[in-house]
Amino acid sequence: MITIRPANERGVANFGWLDSRHTFSFGEYYDPSHMGFSALRVINEDKVQPGQGFGTHGHRDMEIISYVLEGALEHKDSIGNGSVIRPGDVQRMSAGAGIMHSEYNASKMEPVHFLQIWILPNQRRLEPSYEQTHFEVEEKQGQLRLVGSQEGRDGSVTIHQDVDLYAANLSEGDQVSHSIADGRSLWVQVARGAVSLNGQVLAAGDGAAVSEEERITLTGAADKVEVLVFDMA
Repeated sequence: MITIRPANERGVANFGWLDSRHTFSFGEYYDPSHMGFSALRVINEDKVQPGQGFGTHGHRDMEIISYVLEGALEHKDSIGNGSVIRPGDVQRMSAGAGIMHSEYNASKMEPVHFLQIWILPNQRRLEPSYEQTHFEVEEKQGQLRLVGSQEGRDGSVTIHQDVDLYAANLSEGDQVSHSIADGRSLWVQVARGAVSLNGQVLAAGDGAAVSEEERITLTGAADKVEVLVFDMA
């Protein structure tokens, strides 16, 4: 069964400096029929204006992943990390027992466009931690590259939850498949371009919950496609 979450039905928050689209309930956007999927709690597509950003604020008991599509995102936190996240980077921050951080557009000239992803951890009050890894375009071109996993397999960032996160870049006509083990389900999120998911077309910003299927096949339906696949218990 495939249930599509259309991009144009997402929650909207626009503060001028921030234009955000919420796949699931977040902030002032509340939709009891879209509270998350499995351990996946938040997918926000954020566009932040030059020199603007999120001031220092706190999180607790959440795995937070930042995935930059365009521009550069500057991160600072209360456990001493400071970095700039660019396309190809995957950043994971475990809020655990509590962490303070800020996120700003690192450019004074160009906007930054990124996905902010929250995953519920497998235990509470973990020690806060941070990890950032870069994946070259060639690693994801025409294939699903593991970029996040519970054990940090194959050079992926470590997620404190039974989740395998894959990323793929596809050209039009490129095709990738993924088998779904018993008892697991998928969330597919199209970051840019368009794909065919088992024959159903998804455009940029669309998501899809996949359950009770044996396999998915993703086919590029545009020249430049970027897609994330979450494989979850």
